[in-house]
Amino acid sequence: MINRAITLATAATAATVCLSMIAATPDAQAVARRTVTVKHPPITNQGDVSESWSAQQNVIESKQYERLLQTNQTKEEALQAALAGVRAASAEVGG
Repeated sequence: MINRAITLATAATAATVCLSMIAATPDAQAVARRTVTVKHPPITNQGDVSESWSAQQNVIESKQYERLLQTNQTKEEALQAALAGVRAASAEVGG
């Protein structure tokens, strides 16, 4: 009876060790899913980079662009107001 208990305990220990080894081994899919990052310098075209670029010129052009947007917004608002008046007059006429 003691021999049988020792045999069962040994078998259980061996099974536990085998299952632990299987659980600790990464599967093939996990190995295949590893990510590889390839780094390279930015790709630019000839017109993308200017050798005469300056921060001051960039600020000047940014301000010009902001004024252009603001002017266009003012014109858009005036146009919408004018169209609202035309639509109201058209509605009164039954148009």
